Amino acid sequence: MKSSFYNPVFLTRLLKSYIVDLNRIWHTTLDELRKYQDKAVRKIVRYVYTVPLYHEKYKKHGVHPSDIQGIKDIKKLPFITKNDLREYYPNGIIPQGFDKKNGFLLSTSGSTGKPVFIYYDLFSAVKYVEGFVRVLKAYGGSWSKSKIVLVVDIKEGTVEHAAFQNSVLPFLKKFVSLDNIKYLYVGEKVEKLLQEINEFNPEYLGSDPHMLREFAYHKNNGEAENINPELLFSSEAMLDDYTRRYVEKAFKTRVLDTYGSTEAGPMAFECLNGNGYHVNSDFVFMEFLDEQDEDVPYGKPGRLVVTRLYGTGTPIVRYTGVEDIVTPIEPDNSCGVTTEMIKNIGGRSIELIHLPDGKTLAPFHVTTIPASVMDDFDTYKIKQFQIIQHKINEIEVLVVIDEKQRNIGPSVETILQELKNRFVKATGPGVYIHVREVDEIEKDVRSDYVQVVVSKIKNK
Repeated sequence: MKSSFYNPVFLTRLLKSYIVDLNRIWHTTLDELRKYQDKAVRKIVRYVYTVPLYHEKYKKHGVHPSDIQGIKDIKKLPFITKNDLREYYPNGIIPQGFDKKNGFLLSTSGSTGKPVFIYYDLFSAVKYVEGFVRVLKAYGGSWSKSKIVLVVDIKEGTVEHAAFQNSVLPFLKKFVSLDNIKYLYVGEKVEKLLQEINEFNPEYLGSDPHMLREFAYHKNNGEAENINPELLFSSEAMLDDYTRRYVEKAFKTRVLDTYGSTEAGPMAFECLNGNGYHVNSDFVFMEFLDEQDEDVPYGKPGRLVVTRLYGTGTPIVRYTGVEDIVTPIEPDNSCGVTTEMIKNIGGRSIELIHLPDGKTLAPFHVTTIPASVMDDFDTYKIKQFQIIQHKINEIEVLVVIDEKQRNIGPSVETILQELKNRFVKATGPGVYIHVREVDEIEKDVRSDYVQVVVSKIKNK
């Protein structure tokens, strides 16, 4: 695989990607982006037709690559689900000529059940790094100069391992010093991570919301004196409002969220001006659909369906498996970046709050409640929380209290009662809300982080 970096054709492609593709969103218009997407989707559909999973699906639905002339035709294609990828793995999710030895076998966390395996080619791993470099540039940093610490899952089989430990960065280290970038394993003990980050003193620090919250807790307790980044990056899981504000107050700087998945790669990053998220519109095409699979208008949440516009290995076209609720908004390029945009990532569709009257609430309608209580009572007494829907009429809210804040400001009882009052208001009559203080909230064993919203309702 490493020999590919010395292939002149691949190196030329890599150089073009760095010079042209990386900077495209600063030097384009929405019309030009759509033309790029049209060309990319024609190419990717021709490729996917050589993959058994897609070939059989397309034949069954009577669609041929010649029917797809651009993004406007993408709805002619059938959806691809997680179960499709599982059923056709391993040989049915790649074309016959794909060399597995020169690719990466990656797996999702399996937080919703069985993990999903896919194959990445080397160029897709490079694009993942390119997405990181693009975000860094958007936030005023430099991959070659800024001091950066990424606390991520770098076990073999993760996209982070493929990108940061087994592809482009090891290659670049042969020619340039990358001592300014440190990536640490998120599974290490927090105390060890804090020591290494303290010693490195990064300008940019990135990790998942759970780990950022842990860092913030130790920062509040005087155990992270030299961790004073200019900006913090959040990734991997939904960033709820309470965690954002808790972390920002501890570090006295902003948390900017990024959005991606193993299957689709880097999909979006938060606008520096606070106007929503910029979609990597030249990396992915996003659809936001209602229950009838029709496009939702700007400002209304929809179920995400995503198409990855690059790479070989296992293609991702009209994929429903990300399972997030996402709200599209009208694009705003006042920050200098021109892309399609989304307002927020409202959590997974499988974690919708189901109400007795048949209606549903997207997770962000309830995950914002602790943040609103925090604002109104001017307290950071809540260290962590989790919302569990046990039954259609029963929701439990687990709350961890920061012991050093317990006797400062409003009482714990007052805070818990206010949380209950606001959850009752949000869910309406007929739902029993139980707010309970706990010492600790367990991580999900499959995803290795704390899920903010957990639904135990079956056959939803």
